[in-house]
Amino acid sequence: MTEPTPRQLLPMPEDWRRALAVVAHPDDLEYGCSAAIAGWTDGGREVAYVLASQGEAGIDTLPPDRCGPLREREQRAGARVVGVSQVDFLGHRDGVIEYGTALRRDIAAAIRRHRPELVITLNHRDTWGGSHWNTPDHVAVGRATLDAASDAGNRWIFPELTERGLEPWDGVRWVAVAGSPAPTHAVDATPGLERAVRSLLEHRTYIEALTDEDPETYCRSFLTGNAASAEERFGGTPAVAFELFGR
Repeated sequence: MTEPTPRQLLPMPEDWRRALAVVAHPDDLEYGCSAAIAGWTDGGREVAYVLASQGEAGIDTLPPDRCGPLREREQRAGARVVGVSQVDFLGHRDGVIEYGTALRRDIAAAIRRHRPELVITLNHRDTWGGSHWNTPDHVAVGRATLDAASDAGNRWIFPELTERGLEPWDGVRWVAVAGSPAPTHAVDATPGLERAVRSLLEHRTYIEALTDEDPETYCRSFLTGNAASAEERFGGTPAVAFELFGR
């Protein structure tokens, strides 16, 4: 029986100037799509980061009060490598981030503040594909980001934001979900891949707690493998894949 031809990935839209990436933890973007972000900032586009938590529960050998500030520093360093200078933290507790109106409001406020055309987040689905279970934090933040992209444009959903001087922003045209098991679009990873490796490597404390493998070897293997996995569906070009939702 002939195997079905994989559905080809479309190029990501390019007619935008500002993007906002919203994820749960430090390193989510470095694992997910920093090669694409490096290419975008090279082209003169503005990208800002918003993280729901400091990732303070992410290293078993470090208590949260020490881990959180350290991971925040590593995140800011990783962002700088790919041309991102604005990194905000929302202060939700790592590991127990709850989907709901409080999270939607915080993300809607960030969208109103940054006024992006493109919003980026991480996989909001229950699995990474097959039986590989996703974490509750990723699911909560991904779903809340999809909702907040609309919330940000409606002055009556969170009227307290307008009272704080954050006027509605209905300019989000797309939400791009990195790490989705159902991607639809992609970006050539080649121009930004080396910086993506260096960006992920800035999370050295986390990586050294995660694996005994040499950190640079680990980062390079993970990111080049991810990019290669999209090649067949993107004209033979190593790529960062996204599931794209239009608005």
